[in-house]
Amino acid sequence: MKAMVLHRQEPIENKPLKLEELDIPEPRGDEVLLEIKCCGVCRTDLHIVEGDLKPVKLPVIPGHQVVGIVKEVGSEVDNVDKGKRVGVPWLYWACGKCKYCRRGLENLCDQALFTGYSVDGGYAEYMIAKKDFIHPIPSSFDDCHAAPLLCAGAVGYRALRLTGLTERREGVLGIFGFGASGHLILRAAKALGLKVYVFTHSEWKIDYAYKLGADWAGDTRSLIDTKLDAALVFAPVSWVFIEALKKLDKGGRVVLGEIHMSPIEKLDYSLLWLEREVKTTANVTRRDVREFLELASKHNIVPEIKIYRLEEANQALYDLKHNKFFGQAVLKIR
Repeated sequence: MKAMVLHRQEPIENKPLKLEELDIPEPRGDEVLLEIKCCGVCRTDLHIVEGDLKPVKLPVIPGHQVVGIVKEVGSEVDNVDKGKRVGVPWLYWACGKCKYCRRGLENLCDQALFTGYSVDGGYAEYMIAKKDFIHPIPSSFDDCHAAPLLCAGAVGYRALRLTGLTERREGVLGIFGFGASGHLILRAAKALGLKVYVFTHSEWKIDYAYKLGADWAGDTRSLIDTKLDAALVFAPVSWVFIEALKKLDKGGRVVLGEIHMSPIEKLDYSLLWLEREVKTTANVTRRDVREFLELASKHNIVPEIKIYRLEEANQALYDLKHNKFFGQAVLKIR
């Protein structure tokens, strides 16, 4: 099989992913073999490739927004049919026994494995997945539009849940950073009855936010009359987080949706005073994936995508790094 393999972390400008011919893996025990159709290209992949995240496995095949067809199953698999279309997200496996898993926080499991990081992922023609950690893809989505829902959508949805506004189904939500996650979660938040303010840096993104239903959209440093009940930060730079805090109401919460962020050099305590909170989003649970796929299907929440070939994975990551497209890049494998 063909795969894009990372042997050494280095800047994407050096094209560190190499196209290689590898043996097709064989599923064992509770595993399934997937024939991959598409794989989303995520900023986390870029952090892995460039070394912002220290390596867990090298060489490794990146990619954790995988849509494929079950081709073979291991000896312990009796609940997954061959030919079924499924998705594989960032959470590849969790133990199910530790204190985090028992509390419904399998995303924090100390033994967890992550797709395209701890184990080989979806920048390939085939991959192995665990039978209990794959997700049926709703028939309303084609392969390439389904892929970003597994991370940009699901992790963004977890961040939205962590604000506490989804249970109340009311309030003013600020979205800071309007890209792969932001444009999906705007529509999800509106579907759940929230008012949404979008903060971004370019006029065309502001216009697009209004087109998708934003109640207000403007520059990240804009002064606004309305205080935010909660804010989501989908940007890996700390000054955007500070801007979100400045706009937060008393008792409000900022949720950081990135796996990596630039250092926070100065934080004035007055921004946290009056019971304001900061929370991070770490990984994703199976519940997050299931619920977001259902919500997206019900409300026709479809991502903006740009399609690349498998062998163009370096270019896709380069374009992501340099903001060459809006939404999500997707590798079309077949």
